[in-house]
Amino acid sequence: MTVYAVGDLQGCLKPLQCLLNEVAFDPSKDRLWLVGDLVNRGPQSLATLRFLYAMRDSLTCVLGNHDLHLLAVAHNRERLKKSDTLQEILDAPDRDDLLNWLRQQKLLHYDAERDTLLVHAGIPPQWTLSKALKCAAEVEAVLRDDSRLPLFLDGMYGNQPTRWDKDLQGVTRLRVITNYLTRMRFCSTDGSLDLKSKEGADSAPAGFAPWFSYDNRKTRSHTIIFGHWAALEGHCDAPNVVALDTGCVWGGAMTLLNLDSGAKHLCQCSDQQRPSQPTATANEQSRCEETSL
Repeated sequence: MTVYAVGDLQGCLKPLQCLLNEVAFDPSKDRLWLVGDLVNRGPQSLATLRFLYAMRDSLTCVLGNHDLHLLAVAHNRERLKKSDTLQEILDAPDRDDLLNWLRQQKLLHYDAERDTLLVHAGIPPQWTLSKALKCAAEVEAVLRDDSRLPLFLDGMYGNQPTRWDKDLQGVTRLRVITNYLTRMRFCSTDGSLDLKSKEGADSAPAGFAPWFSYDNRKTRSHTIIFGHWAALEGHCDAPNVVALDTGCVWGGAMTLLNLDSGAKHLCQCSDQQRPSQPTATANEQSRCEETSL
């Protein structure tokens, strides 16, 4: 068995298939870790979800902000944005199966044997491993609870509060947990969030830095695999931290990591259009290349 991890898909199915074919992925024995943002902005969100659902027994998946947005839009279509590519999922005859499967996924996965964490955005520096898992479990429980889910989805959006406090309650508490795990890029030493800046690691506002850069980060001894931050282009100098979002949906590559060998496989499919650009001609070919960590 080989375990792989792949960066943000965002409805880009062809590059994923390209990569899985490249490594001869066998769902009967191999395993694929997904860093979240399975859907949205790309051209094949519905097909991507269906492809993953069909091989769900071979997946370990954490949710990203776009996946949570899909659940919120399914609850209230008024939240659908002009830039979203989610309508086909909402109209699909199998939408309930797909959405219910999403609701069962985690916000944070920990593989004790590998001492490795899988998360969409990151873990704030002040949280220990046990604290992060406990907080993630609070949101995961709500996602799976029909009675509590609507209130969470209605109150999920927003940038406040900017910092964790153990005395937070209700939706406010769930919101800051969700923002840490699915939206965070920059934070301060005490975990205060800046959720407006989206550029590279060197563009932090005064008083803020990339979440993974703090020497006193309490999960520093564990390996963390994350996505979300396309502007990093897969580059992260922090020890034991692996950035896998290489901006496929924006015209970059999709990255697949072999957790056993450390090899990275990149697929730059030339017929994979950016959200605002027309589709390229069908005879353009995919290009895959392999690098190592």
